[in-house]
Amino acid sequence: MAELKSKLKVEGMSCQHCKMAVEKALKNLNGVSETEVNIESGLVSVAYDSSQVQYLQLVEAIEEAGYSVQK
Repeated sequence: MAELKSKLKVEGMSCQHCKMAVEKALKNLNGVSETEVNIESGLVSVAYDSSQVQYLQLVEAIEEAGYSVQK
């Protein structure tokens, strides 16, 4: 198991609902073990198993939830 941590800069989050939506989108992915969303900074920290989920899948899940990720 290759546990990785990534920080993503997410735009469009402004409230607790946004935070919960992003966390839910990420936690629905197999292999994601931990998420931490900071609304003020727009940073999302994600711990995940790279053998189960890829970085691009994290980005896609956030974008499907309605937010944009700075690449």
